[in-house]
Amino acid sequence: MLFLALPCACFDSQAFSGKVVGIADGDTIKVLRDRTLVSVRLKGIDCPEKRQPFGMRAKQFASSLCFGREVTITQGKLDKYKRLVADVILEDGRVLNQELVRSGYAWWYKQFSPHDEALNRLENEARQAKIGLWSQPHPEPPWLFRKEKKRVLLAGDAKI
Repeated sequence: MLFLALPCACFDSQAFSGKVVGIADGDTIKVLRDRTLVSVRLKGIDCPEKRQPFGMRAKQFASSLCFGREVTITQGKLDKYKRLVADVILEDGRVLNQELVRSGYAWWYKQFSPHDEALNRLENEARQAKIGLWSQPHPEPPWLFRKEKKRVLLAGDAKI
């Protein structure tokens, strides 16, 4: 069977359903739409990177909720990596994006979703309950982790 991996530009912005065939990390999944592989970045959230505390747990949690299952992808836009940024609706109607925040495996990504009151409320509840990454005294947001990693890499290049 032939599967095509095409940039999502071939899709209009309408919602569609497909089977989850891959979990890249906590906030990026691969969905098979017809015979085309679509990379979907979960809108409004940011999970810890794989090498951060709770990064692998976020990936495992996302996998436990959706891998091998049919999901609905809402309208979305492409990011700079050609991923479709959207909400992922699970078979039971829950929103994967919200479930990751509710369980303490993701931050509400305020910079890209400043008016999402549901994510705001869910993050505050997870923080207060000290669940998931909020069980740590000072969890490092992934955007700061990536920024520091980039700074270190650039500093290393300057020494060459």
